[in-house]
Amino acid sequence: MSTSRQHWEAVYAEKKPTEVSWFEDSPRVSLDFISSLELEPSAPLIDVGGGTSHLAGELLSRGFRDVTVTDISAEALERARTELGPRASEVAWEVADVRDYDFGRQYALWHDRAVFHFMVEAEDASAYLDAARKAVAPGGHAIMATFAPDGPTSCSGLPVKRYSVAEVAAAFGSDFTLTASREIEHQTPSGNTQQFVYAHLQRIH
Repeated sequence: MSTSRQHWEAVYAEKKPTEVSWFEDSPRVSLDFISSLELEPSAPLIDVGGGTSHLAGELLSRGFRDVTVTDISAEALERARTELGPRASEVAWEVADVRDYDFGRQYALWHDRAVFHFMVEAEDASAYLDAARKAVAPGGHAIMATFAPDGPTSCSGLPVKRYSVAEVAAAFGSDFTLTASREIEHQTPSGNTQQFVYAHLQRIH
């Protein structure tokens, strides 16, 4: 596999959450997409590869009661739990490699900011997509954020695959419909600019 647990454990052990290139003080674009869905507070939501993102805490603040965060790195999740404080107990934290993990349930929202583009090898991308198709409930949503065609060619010492919105939609296949998209410039903590595409796809009933 091109993306190992050991690699990501080392990344999070060596760097503070505010030092990784994908750091966001506030996940505002993701929250804009999620707000537009008008989901019920009881809707099950999963942040795949959530790492040390602030998204889980923001979702709790907005009244969501069924929030899961997964990451391949136990170190990342431990840091996220510590930062969230007492409310961390309201989140389900799962150390998981999405390519071979059985989530055991379905979700109204599958959110992924910056995991899928690391699935460079065809077998890794296929395993990821199989997991997503199983985990997104009929009528449910997937919000995907990947590097854009003019984005970086590598990240954190690993190669990435860049996507247009149409390519993200094509990867998910005919079971999903593309309903919205955005292209943004992400400013890294070091001051660099990275081009991202966001795609909102809905699972067909």
